[in-house]
Amino acid sequence: GDAWRAAHAAWLVDCRSWLIGACGLRPELLGEDVHDDLAHYARACTDITFKFPFGEQELQGVAARGCYDLAQHQAASGKSLELFDEARGVRELPQVVEPSIGVDRLFLAVLCSAYATDVVQGEPRTVLRFAPALAPVKCAVLPLSKKNPELLRAARGLYDELKRRYNVQWDAAGNIGRRYRRQDEIGTPLCVTVDFDTLEDGAVTVRDRDTTEQVRLPIGDVVAYVARAVEGF
Repeated sequence: GDAWRAAHAAWLVDCRSWLIGACGLRPELLGEDVHDDLAHYARACTDITFKFPFGEQELQGVAARGCYDLAQHQAASGKSLELFDEARGVRELPQVVEPSIGVDRLFLAVLCSAYATDVVQGEPRTVLRFAPALAPVKCAVLPLSKKNPELLRAARGLYDELKRRYNVQWDAAGNIGRRYRRQDEIGTPLCVTVDFDTLEDGAVTVRDRDTTEQVRLPIGDVVAYVARAVEGF
């Protein structure tokens, strides 16, 4: 029957949503290429394409392969792979929709999509806007001073707590603006600054990579805040 058409279309929607939502690809860089020249067993095949700097190319293929694959297994094994549809009272061999994607090409697409330049406070900035779940470094802890033992102790305690769950960086070198830029360039979603006010109010400043906006949070709330940003809960 034609039930494969709806399944094929649904897989295309789901794959595209995964590339945008989970992998962080920009929607405007994605396209589609519907194949006209099909393999003898194929019902349909559509590629989700990506606009790389060197041209638009296939990123993920979604093929409706009909019953061909299971029919070959069934013939070679001598074992029936049919399913019984109780509602219709018939036995059928399931059809296969095959999504396929290469990790290397997806990795390159993620890098190309994430790379951006902008201007922050009058200064040019290079930034990798990775989806937080894919960012190699999830968070950086930035103690404002290397010379205050109490401040360093508070910062180190937060760093040690975060690194139990995520890959985080400790960066205590240079002025705070340069440290932010270093983290932007490697795609770190959040930076946490522990400053002298932390010693008075027990709060830290959390800066967002993409918006550069800053919020003040109790130091005890930082781990949960990072978890929501990275994992969505």
